[in-house]
Amino acid sequence: MKTVEVTLSYQNEINYLKNKIMATTKWSIDPTHSEIGFKVKHMMFTNVSGKFGTYDATITTEGNDFENAAIEFSGDIASIDTANADRDGHLRSADFFDAENNPKLTFKASSFKKIDDGDYEIVGDLTIKGVSKEVKFPVEFSGIMTDPWGNTKVGLSIEGKINRKDWGLNWNSALETGGVLVGEEVRLNIELQFVKQA
Repeated sequence: MKTVEVTLSYQNEINYLKNKIMATTKWSIDPTHSEIGFKVKHMMFTNVSGKFGTYDATITTEGNDFENAAIEFSGDIASIDTANADRDGHLRSADFFDAENNPKLTFKASSFKKIDDGDYEIVGDLTIKGVSKEVKFPVEFSGIMTDPWGNTKVGLSIEGKINRKDWGLNWNSALETGGVLVGEEVRLNIELQFVKQA
């Protein structure tokens, strides 16, 4: 009986240490040092840039290990900003994002795989206008640092491209000279800084 009790006590101690070592860590977005940007071709030859002004993102890791981290993001469609009020209004309309019925764009990672020390690959479901599609992007991992105020931070840079028609954003207008007004390919340029939560 004593041997069983000692064995159980030892196993409980091991489980406690494992849980302590592998404690879940939460990271919240620092919006003052992040940017969710995109570019689309206009009239087939120049890029128009835009960004989301209001968004949220979280990362959940086992300690400071980002391999297989749980990552979620949401962006408010009403906050789209391309530096032109008429264009922004059109993007929020039913021709594009339909912000009234679909107020948010969301992403939930299914995989965050380490390629090497500074590079990861993220895979997950991107939902726009009620349509979910799996996407895959390379991620530059900038590492973990402490800022002058004692906050532990991590930086991620994501670049990639999607075809807006895959999510039902089909509106366009033909040009007299040939081609279309708005490109189908959307290039993403995302800079994210997260703060470790106590």
